[in-house]
Amino acid sequence: MATISTAEFKNGMGLRIKDRVCTLVSFQHVKPGKGGAFVRYKYKDLKTGRTNETTCNAGSKFESVDLRTREMQYLYNDGNDYYFMDPETYDQVPVSSDFIGENEKWLKENDTCQLLYADAELMGVNPPMFIEAEISETEPGFKGDTVQGSTKPATIETGAVIQVPMYLNVGDMIKVDTRDGKYVSRV
Repeated sequence: MATISTAEFKNGMGLRIKDRVCTLVSFQHVKPGKGGAFVRYKYKDLKTGRTNETTCNAGSKFESVDLRTREMQYLYNDGNDYYFMDPETYDQVPVSSDFIGENEKWLKENDTCQLLYADAELMGVNPPMFIEAEISETEPGFKGDTVQGSTKPATIETGAVIQVPMYLNVGDMIKVDTRDGKYVSRV
């Protein structure tokens, strides 16, 4: 296992902190007038998504973790697992629905997703930043429903419920930002 010193810190690198796989969000070397130098750093736990901030002595050693992102195509859900395919090797990777969590409402068959690996362990599944989806359920819109800023709830084909402008109807294709679940535009 490779170890790195605080002198080798880079934002975004993978570290094992307190037996947890984390990414380094930011860091700052501090040299006070009295006493030894220290490093103040912020890290994100990849399992929980929580961000923590702490300090350590300059020169402290950490275990390095190789973080890799692999683009894979989402194929289907069999009720228990979601299946992703590597487009180069055609290997299929099953991922449990518990592991995917909230991101399942943004998964659309044949879309390309990013799977984050720490060494060989799967740490996360990120859907595409934007998806195009059809509105499957919403209240009907009326001509003249163009009041600036007024919205209504709509269910899209993936099952997610988002706020859309009043003039959109069932069957309309829209673009959705999966990071915040907001309507972007008509397609």
